[in-house]
Amino acid sequence: MVCGADALVWTLAEELANSRHRIRLTVITPHRIRPDVPDLKLLESRGVELRQADRLDERAFREAGLSGATALALVMPDDMVNLHAALCAREVEEKLRVVVRMFNTGLGGSVSRIFPDYVVLSDAQMAAPAFVAAALGEVAPTHFRHDGRTLYVAHRGDVADRDVLTTLATETAGEVAVLPVEPDPGAAEADDLVLAEATGRPPGEDVTRRLLSRAGRRRHPLTAFGRALRAALNRKLGVAVVITLITTVLAGAVLNAWDGTEHDLWESIYVTLMTAVGSSDVEEQRNAIAQAAQLVLTIAGLALLPLITAAVVDGMVNARLALSQGRPSGPLHDHIVLVGLGNVGTQALRQLHDLGVRVVAIDQNADARGVKSAQKRGIPVIVGDASQEETLQAASIATCRALVVLSTNDPVNLQAALHARAIRQDLRVVLRLFDDDFAQRIESAFQINTSRSVSRLCAPVFAAALLERNVHASIPVGRHAILVGTVTVQPQSELDGAPLSEVDQASLAKVIAMSASSDEWMDWRPDPRRVLAAGDQILVAARQRGLRALAERSRGQG
Repeated sequence: MVCGADALVWTLAEELANSRHRIRLTVITPHRIRPDVPDLKLLESRGVELRQADRLDERAFREAGLSGATALALVMPDDMVNLHAALCAREVEEKLRVVVRMFNTGLGGSVSRIFPDYVVLSDAQMAAPAFVAAALGEVAPTHFRHDGRTLYVAHRGDVADRDVLTTLATETAGEVAVLPVEPDPGAAEADDLVLAEATGRPPGEDVTRRLLSRAGRRRHPLTAFGRALRAALNRKLGVAVVITLITTVLAGAVLNAWDGTEHDLWESIYVTLMTAVGSSDVEEQRNAIAQAAQLVLTIAGLALLPLITAAVVDGMVNARLALSQGRPSGPLHDHIVLVGLGNVGTQALRQLHDLGVRVVAIDQNADARGVKSAQKRGIPVIVGDASQEETLQAASIATCRALVVLSTNDPVNLQAALHARAIRQDLRVVLRLFDDDFAQRIESAFQINTSRSVSRLCAPVFAAALLERNVHASIPVGRHAILVGTVTVQPQSELDGAPLSEVDQASLAKVIAMSASSDEWMDWRPDPRRVLAAGDQILVAARQRGLRALAERSRGQG
């Protein structure tokens, strides 16, 4: 049984309906769901039963036939609704595998400790690294632990050959091949994406260092001072101050040149400043040019002091307003503009901040989930419509390094991306869209760097958890998700007695390691000629359909 109200419920139901397992699937949704969710009635032809309930309580679960069910997925977009539904479901069916979607990872960890049989997953936490990596043009420092070892994702050129366990993806002529045949040592490219073992250093250290070095470029102190000065002055006041200063300098130069007295540099400065502040006396014996210069200089001095006072006050007021409203106090450079502070946007914001990248956030709602998180980190937030060009201009879109659009409104996302491209053609744009096929077509038609569907990235992990597949990690590669999981060979299964080499299937699954039923240790570089036996466990990196096929081949005939 699957319960949800947004894009994830459709994608997860589709994943399960396409499974080769003989699954009796029931989907429960509220009467009103997000308008961008496809018509779930399209799944009825595949045997999916559809029900509607605005409240997920014991009565709703009993009426939907939860008694006797083997698994329940609660993927509503509200943590409290999911938690309440999980507690109600236990009253209806005790022997139930429950997979719960939660944004609050702290609450999710507590739920997992109290109810060890619950599987708590965060789609935002799974999807955010893919958007962060795309924004930076790099690999996100993804890592996980298994059997006492730390494994992490990196480019082949960043790790020693002895630490590489398997190749996850290669790129040739712009085409990405996922889980390819392992290349020969001489043919391997430095940009190949690999799964490596961390030995003697923190996982992902090389990748993280490179991200930080690119994100946090050193700035000259004078450059920073100039930007602060420009931010403090509004344009009209700044022009007035500059004109007055130029007039003062020119009049002082003329006065000292035509005064009839030779002055050194200090004396020239002294005479100019004293005259400018009104401390000069009438000098009738001076020639007409010197007298005119003295007059202009005195008048300019009278204007200069109030202008300087006004500039200081205006700068302080602007800075305080910007600080209180959380908006940028002036133009920014080499930053990332992030649109949308919902679940995924908030996770991406935190990760970018942790990597030391400057961020400006935009959201239409001043009470969005991530606004407080941004303010806590000192990240400026612009409350406005990102589909409007003036909002993007306020975020200094012309001088940023990338635009990441993660709101849940596809038309707004697309419009913001196109406006940004109109302002700057070479801008890196990372776009979130619901439909994966639409995302791919948009990426090709409008030369968007990356467009992805969050539900498509995360649904395979939720489906695997529901079907009791032992999944340890999800690795985003482009638009795809590679799952790292364990397959156990059961007696009289197709894999029982087969060589390990039959598990490897290009673009579907690759063996990382295996553990024999009689061994307590894991072989991280097993011989492909090794014959499998019942009880053997195989650690694989696989696509969703590849892991599904392996699970079926490992299942016993009884």
